[in-house]
Amino acid sequence: MATVHQWTGLEARALRLALRLSVRAFAEHLGVAVATVSKWESKRADTEPRPDTQAILDTALGRANAPAHLRFETLLSEMASSMQGAGRRVTAIGPRAWEYESWADDLDRVVVALSRQNFTFADSLLSRWLARFDAHGLDEKGLYLFARSTALLGDLKRDQGSVLGPLSAQHSYTGARAVFTQLDIPRRVAQLDLSLAVVTEMSGNVETAARQYESLAVDDRLSHRDRARARLWVGTALSKNGRHDYATRVMQAATRDFEELTEPDDWSVAHQKLALARRGVGDLDQALHFIGIARSSGATDSPMQRVRLDTAHGHILLSDAATQDDGLQVLDQAARAAAQYGLVHQLRSIEGIKAMNEGPTGPGRR
Repeated sequence: MATVHQWTGLEARALRLALRLSVRAFAEHLGVAVATVSKWESKRADTEPRPDTQAILDTALGRANAPAHLRFETLLSEMASSMQGAGRRVTAIGPRAWEYESWADDLDRVVVALSRQNFTFADSLLSRWLARFDAHGLDEKGLYLFARSTALLGDLKRDQGSVLGPLSAQHSYTGARAVFTQLDIPRRVAQLDLSLAVVTEMSGNVETAARQYESLAVDDRLSHRDRARARLWVGTALSKNGRHDYATRVMQAATRDFEELTEPDDWSVAHQKLALARRGVGDLDQALHFIGIARSSGATDSPMQRVRLDTAHGHILLSDAATQDDGLQVLDQAARAAAQYGLVHQLRSIEGIKAMNEGPTGPGRR
């Protein structure tokens, strides 16, 4: 809804046209003389209604419906383009009802863009709204959209490898969590807790992340799928910490959950994680078995998931001197894709795997 700080004949004329009233009908609508309205029409920005009439115009604008408000602001914008400073006394307060719909539609587009690692477009869509509105001026629906936008910005930063710091995934997730807490939406708060646990793991604090995942795996605020994902990530964190056998049991339980929930993509990812856990204990036959299932069943339209699959596959192949050259080739392919799509965290992981292979205890040195 627009607000007028100081009415002149210009704003009064715009309101009359927005309400689609004649001069006489507008005068009757306001309860003023026709001559008064005629004066506004002729002098426009060079005349200002009396204080009591200012209040009457405020009331008339406040009672106007949403389409009339849109016409009012559009007319003023057009008038301002031909008359210097004409529109500066009018501002829009918060998003209008139809802007909420556009905002929600854009968030759906962000989700698709992120799934394809089109970070530039996703960032452009999010910035369009986050830069436009101050959270302090939004109602509950606007705050919900603002928090969803901030959470998706966290996903973008996480996928780009910006985990900690003032412009990081952690910063965005924490901000979104605060708004969802204010709105009293427990499920969204728990989802942000899960995202923050992922950030903790990515930053290298795997033991703390594992404890956070364990707590969230039995958290009723989360959906069954999110609890299963938390259980899978318990195993991921434990495997990174060298506890491969226990991690395998935990991840197998999560895999059964995904099968019961009919979540094929999560089921495929679980097999990828299982493959890495078995590689960790030197069981390369099982590792190759699980990565084969993951590669044949997983979604291939996401660059992120293709890079993850190739990285896991290359890591397993690199663990055997007989397939080391194949492993390096697969990792090189994954590195090129990671660089192409700006997947910084994955690129660092690939470089780390190669560095370990070239070290004094790697297969390449045996």
